[in-house]
Amino acid sequence: MAVLICGSLAFDTIMTFEGRFAEQILPDQLHILNVSFLVPSLRRDFGGCAGNIAYSLRLLGGEPLPMAMLGSDGTDYLLRLKELGISTAHVGQVHDAYTAQAMIMTDRDNNQITAFHPGAMMQAHANRIEPQTDARLGIVAPDGRDAMLEHAAQFVAADIPFVFDPGQGLPMFSGTELSRFVEQATWVTVNDYEGKMLCDRTGWSCAEISRKVKGLIVTLGAQGCEVWVDGEKTLVPAAKPAQVVDPTGCGDAWRGALLFGLERGWSLVRCAELGNRVGALKIAQRGPQNYILDFTPA
Repeated sequence: MAVLICGSLAFDTIMTFEGRFAEQILPDQLHILNVSFLVPSLRRDFGGCAGNIAYSLRLLGGEPLPMAMLGSDGTDYLLRLKELGISTAHVGQVHDAYTAQAMIMTDRDNNQITAFHPGAMMQAHANRIEPQTDARLGIVAPDGRDAMLEHAAQFVAADIPFVFDPGQGLPMFSGTELSRFVEQATWVTVNDYEGKMLCDRTGWSCAEISRKVKGLIVTLGAQGCEVWVDGEKTLVPAAKPAQVVDPTGCGDAWRGALLFGLERGWSLVRCAELGNRVGALKIAQRGPQNYILDFTPA
């Protein structure tokens, strides 16, 4: 079964700061903040939520269909997707904008500061989900604001169950809009910070949100994740990584595993267990699309 992955395709410029951000930023001087970080390590990776999720799902043996927009500099990304055996049938390209760019700086405690230029992503709503699409499952991941709103409605119109994964795009939406997303979605996944914001803006608790969908998953990083079904919470322990190298794309790797399990009819707890294992593999490697599996998903 193919999975339609609505989200961004981006180039990630990843830098490593060998100190701690907290030691360089003076809380009482934030009104005149002017800091510079020396970053000896720099690299450029293929990234973006749709690309990272598609990579994870393909690695597990799934059939991802990324739906995203590239810019005039996106030819290399198209070639990469094809080399990975990932369909580009739903990937558009605009020639008057750059592909989305994320500039990510990570400190020694794995805290991150990110600057994001959306570029062609802001035209992602031009890609439309039609009822005759070959996908039977989908996800609305961080993307252009209009694209997220329209793709959620189009999933409903096409009768395709989908995961709502607002991620860093969550602050773009009002409480009313977020409530509508939840009511349209089949599943919802957020990290713990996003979960608190989602609850605050909608006025619903995690238990209440979980009763409006088939399940809510709240990822907790090194503490694993919470799986909420019908108001009941199950804590799924984290998988221990071989080493902690780079958190970039870890959540997307987890979501690829979630989709792999969902398309096979697994329980959310089983999906979360696989997600934790794949996330542990990703965090032990640099870059969001450079890890490989060392196990066969059962």
